[in-house]
Amino acid sequence: MKKILKEKRSKLQMLTWIGLPLVTVGGWFYPLLGFLLLTCMIGSMGIAAFRGRAWCDWMCPRGSFFDLFTKPISMNKKIPAFFRHKYTRLFMLGLILTMMGTQWYLAWGDLEAMGLALVRILTVTTAAGILLGIFIQPRVWCHICPMGTLGHMLAGGKNQLQISSNCVNCRLCAKTCPMQLEPYKYKSDAVMGDNDCIKCSSCVAVCPKKALSFDNCPSASTEMEKSA
Repeated sequence: MKKILKEKRSKLQMLTWIGLPLVTVGGWFYPLLGFLLLTCMIGSMGIAAFRGRAWCDWMCPRGSFFDLFTKPISMNKKIPAFFRHKYTRLFMLGLILTMMGTQWYLAWGDLEAMGLALVRILTVTTAAGILLGIFIQPRVWCHICPMGTLGHMLAGGKNQLQISSNCVNCRLCAKTCPMQLEPYKYKSDAVMGDNDCIKCSSCVAVCPKKALSFDNCPSASTEMEKSA
């Protein structure tokens, strides 16, 4: 089941990752491509309001890029708690919004200059994300990504991971989670209250007791079994 899910996610991510070089490279030649970044911002927050951080699984071009191309060369260390701290995330959110707002203010009315401002921001943050991904873990940037932070704020109670009493604390869920979350720790709550879950179902696929599912519905595991 894990292999089937991995192949399915990879196929979906292969459809979206190309959006990253399209903007970070093509945007320097065609600045209006920078406005595609706004589409990602709107999509991320829109989906978070209904399904939690599901956008970050495979719909986000940068997340897909990290999983497909950074993961194979990553040192895959434990993500330092610093990157998940509330104030670190709020600082990054404020920094990026300030940078974008300042550049747009100075370039207001010039669409190409405004688009190029977005290209610059995406290029710099992507470079930082790749370095963090190589030297720490592929999805480090996803914890401090401004859109991820906003998604985190909107994700409360949306499509939560359900944890049944079948859980035996084997910790396989934590070992396979691309965000390095620890679902087993929420067994007593019956649902995982961590809003950084990207709904990838990796934990569902590896659980030997089938103790995990989403929204009281074993649809994720059921669909994978049908695919098998």
